[in-house]
Amino acid sequence: MDLLSKAYATASDDDDDDAGGGSGHSNPYVPPPKRIRPEKPMASAIQMPLNLPPSLPTEAPIPGRYISKRQRAALGMESARTDSNAGDFDISPGMGSLSDSDVPHGILTTLKQHMKGSAVSNQTPRSLSSALNGHVKPVNGVQWSTTHAHLLASAGMDHTVSIWNVWSRGEKRARILNYHHAAVKDVKWSQQGLSVLSCGYDCTSRLVDVEKGIEAQVFKEDQIVEVVKFSPDNYNLFVSGGSKGLIKLWDTRTGTVVHEYVRSLGSILDVEFTVDGRNLITSSDVSKSNLSENSIIVWDVSRQVPLSNQVYAEAYTCPCIRCHPLEPYFIAQSNGNYIAIFSTRSPFKLDKYKRYESHGVYGFPIKCNFSLDGRILASGSSDGFIYFYNSKTSKLLKKVKAYNQACIDVVFHPTLPNVVASCSWNGEVSVFHQDCNIN
Repeated sequence: MDLLSKAYATASDDDDDDAGGGSGHSNPYVPPPKRIRPEKPMASAIQMPLNLPPSLPTEAPIPGRYISKRQRAALGMESARTDSNAGDFDISPGMGSLSDSDVPHGILTTLKQHMKGSAVSNQTPRSLSSALNGHVKPVNGVQWSTTHAHLLASAGMDHTVSIWNVWSRGEKRARILNYHHAAVKDVKWSQQGLSVLSCGYDCTSRLVDVEKGIEAQVFKEDQIVEVVKFSPDNYNLFVSGGSKGLIKLWDTRTGTVVHEYVRSLGSILDVEFTVDGRNLITSSDVSKSNLSENSIIVWDVSRQVPLSNQVYAEAYTCPCIRCHPLEPYFIAQSNGNYIAIFSTRSPFKLDKYKRYESHGVYGFPIKCNFSLDGRILASGSSDGFIYFYNSKTSKLLKKVKAYNQACIDVVFHPTLPNVVASCSWNGEVSVFHQDCNIN
């Protein structure tokens, strides 16, 4: 061991295979000729990794293996580079504006009239329709801003969140938020300032100030985060659900977990608060114990206990849960190619006599949403159509061909009753104006 220690102490990482002659053996205390400092200074160790193959800095060291000076320097530089880029935000010169000053006067007037509860403007359906192109992979969800009604957010499998100034006369893509290091699964607007909360395959939820371009907070987990949702009665709180079946309630003020909802669950597919914020409804993948248990659970938010775990007895998963904005019931998009209806009052019974069934799901994460007044239900579909139902009678009112591939999400505008935004499996985002007559 002493010999090995001396060998490592005197050998250089930069030595060639030759030992440098016999002079080093005659006097072990005299440094070999290669050790003599040259007249021209050598390049510093920090500069040396720049000439190494690109794969060397990212190569994971094998436990117990000797790591040379070059590798240590390279790894150090890579770590420093990663840390320095952690909060980078790059707004491309080609990006548009977030301001509503770029919105045509007629549409801006319509938005303001509806926000004040005034009469409907005479804007044509064509003027309110818009195609938003920019994502290069499937889009998992879209959501309108309720405080800035001309802005729309979209979450893409291309690792980005896009902010769209939908009716801008210039560039419609106002921001590209590329903080996530993997596919983005969900995005929600915060009610406090111009911020969005997103989550994804990089096991994080991220709160970003859209206007300032600052990543305000990162909430890390040890699971893929599938879905996030703000509490309706406290906008400082949001719930997250992930691939390991963990459900957590976070406080954005402290960045910590307030509650955890523990159950033996599969991947969490969706979460939804009841209108009063007291209960939480969750949908999960196939239960580990019984198909008829835990697929939909109603929780008491404050007590962290399930009020019922046998709400849905069918052997289908439900990728989307939505509460009616006015009536005491919620719906579940089922992979059985229909939307089931349940009471929000205990014992949360299934309506066996009514369901919405004309569209298809077929394994896609198809979402659905109610209009602001709750009279219409819109659903995406695996065939690329948007289906509009009378929420009270479950009658199909209209279907509109939107995409060549599956329509994943469809959401109503927060003030304009006949305007919806949607997204598709081929990366398209669109805004439509559709009149649905309810008899």
